[in-house]
Amino acid sequence: MLSSAVLAMSLVAAAQIPQPKADERAKDTTDVFYRHLQLNEIVVTGITGQTKLKHASSAITLLSPRELRSAAAVNPVDVVAHQPGIAQVTTGSSISKPIIRGLGYNRVVVMNDGVRQEGQQWGDEHGLEVDARSIHSVEVLKGPASLMYGSDAMAGVLILHDSPVPAEGEVKGEAATEYHTNNGLFGASLNLAGNQKGFFWDGRYTERLAHAYKTPYDGYVPGSQFRERDGRLKLGLNKQWGSSHLTGSIVHQRPGIIEGERDSLTGALESEGWHDKSYAKVLPFQHVRHYKAVSENSFNLPLGWLKAVIGYQQNRRQEYEEAADECELDFKLHTVTYDFRYLTPEIAGCKLSAGLAGMYQQSLNLAEETLIPAYKLFDIGTFATASKSWKKLSANAGVRYDYRHLDFHSRRFQAVTGSVGAVWNASERINLRLNAARGFRAPNMSELGSDGVHEGTLRYEIGNERMAPEHSSQLDVGMDFSSHYFSFQVALFANFIDNYIFASRLYDVVRPDGLLTYRYRQGDARLLGFEAGVDFHPIHSVHFANTFSYVDARQLHQPVATRYLPLTPAPRWTSELKYELTHHGHIFNNSYVAAGLELNARQNHFYRADETETATPRYTLFNLSAGTDLLVKRRKVAEVYLICDNLFDKGYQNHLSRLKYAAENVVTGRRGVFNMGRNVVMKVVVPFTLRRADL
Repeated sequence: MLSSAVLAMSLVAAAQIPQPKADERAKDTTDVFYRHLQLNEIVVTGITGQTKLKHASSAITLLSPRELRSAAAVNPVDVVAHQPGIAQVTTGSSISKPIIRGLGYNRVVVMNDGVRQEGQQWGDEHGLEVDARSIHSVEVLKGPASLMYGSDAMAGVLILHDSPVPAEGEVKGEAATEYHTNNGLFGASLNLAGNQKGFFWDGRYTERLAHAYKTPYDGYVPGSQFRERDGRLKLGLNKQWGSSHLTGSIVHQRPGIIEGERDSLTGALESEGWHDKSYAKVLPFQHVRHYKAVSENSFNLPLGWLKAVIGYQQNRRQEYEEAADECELDFKLHTVTYDFRYLTPEIAGCKLSAGLAGMYQQSLNLAEETLIPAYKLFDIGTFATASKSWKKLSANAGVRYDYRHLDFHSRRFQAVTGSVGAVWNASERINLRLNAARGFRAPNMSELGSDGVHEGTLRYEIGNERMAPEHSSQLDVGMDFSSHYFSFQVALFANFIDNYIFASRLYDVVRPDGLLTYRYRQGDARLLGFEAGVDFHPIHSVHFANTFSYVDARQLHQPVATRYLPLTPAPRWTSELKYELTHHGHIFNNSYVAAGLELNARQNHFYRADETETATPRYTLFNLSAGTDLLVKRRKVAEVYLICDNLFDKGYQNHLSRLKYAAENVVTGRRGVFNMGRNVVMKVVVPFTLRRADL
């Protein structure tokens, strides 16, 4: 879907287009009201390097820097999850995993700092180890993307872009802070970047901490507090021969573990040594550390570009249950990724690319308790793509071969995947899209060998060493239309997956600790759905945007009890009425006020067998927001945002919340822990310039 891009600026163009001089920047208020007219000229990177959006045959969602800054997000997935066709599996407020068109976990690849983010993404209780403040813009590619990104990109790709390189001779930065009233989240981030004669640097430090969040029915939720500290430094050279960038980052997260235990008389949530608004760590909790170093290189050749990206990541997750100085669970994951590709310039409307990419992993268990066996993994893939553009028609095609070896029972997986697509620019206002793709995913170690208690999701999981790989065939059809006063987008998809892997409950297994037991199994699946967006802008400063997304995910040839796949997002409608003003004074600029709602329909399509899932009632959330730039002598000195999510403090459970199946409140009869109640967020971003490019 393209609806979120209607008001968005180019994700990559900021790095491509010469920056205005400092004395021009206060006047550079690109008319946000007509940015939808520039939609076709936006440059995207998720297909084959760089291409204009009007030539992209697959569905893409874009989020601009201002959209990210103006959102009330507790974690990096929060902002993306409100876009059509995208959802999130949550375990409390701080841990989220992206879902694209009903598929998640290892079916979604997250790209950050030029490499695929590799942590413990197989589990519900692991979030993204990424500093949300370091994300400048986001690009989401929907549908099988195994062609460019290999196994695990069956659902799509989430690309997190960092800030563009400052202009030559410029040194600038920003200081940002935020506060959330519901969980007392306080965040602060400081950034400094510069560019001198082609050598540039970009450094950032971020710290965030929060106490337990509050719901209308549960009060404060023990174990939902967290703390995070992040650091990032990027150094690089941009010269006529090309560029070479080196990025290093550290992410330290300390999320609590929500056990959902309740007082047998009052039904209240309880935890030993815990206080409602305490920021201190309380047992049980996790300590997650992610270290990453990436070398990105691009060399200009007489007939194209050679790009080489090599990365190393170390992810360590420790779980403390009985004592704060002794961990019961200790995972350590080493990952080396590599990506070499050659791209040709456009010649007579034709572009070619070819490459080799893969990774090596080693996972270790350093504590007595284990969930999955230690393992080693080797992965390699080679691909080639071609695209051709005519006056009104663009076509693209590609093929890829992947091989993966896992030392667990010496499992080997291989597949040939491909895609073919076309876009017809029927007019300046109408684009028609068609894309067919074949995807592939090898089962992960959790699905093959899991055998242990997941404290963060309150269940015991058992793997199946005989799992076969998943293969998908997807067809996408889309259309978008834009005019001065109206824009419309729709994308329809049909996805057939052989050997779909999911976990279901073993109802007849009773554990002494009371935890539910789940086993991984497979079946053939079919997912049908669509996303649609309509944006009315009848006058210069008014926008009325609406989106709707729906997915029907079924297991084929099954009775009612096992017909629908687990973790299928409910149908969702979002609506926002926004009033915007620019050039309206010497103090305020780019101001707006907005009122929105999010309606999640009742989810009756759920995996009923053995009470694996239950139906989820419909609910509607209302939101308010406002924001403005503050000017002094016609220069922007700050951005200020005020957002209120869940305005009427609605008590609700999202169908994809893993806490929905926690213990029952014996007093009210309600099962599980509810989602966050009303939350008012205040954000201030202060940009500063130490040296201007025009001096």
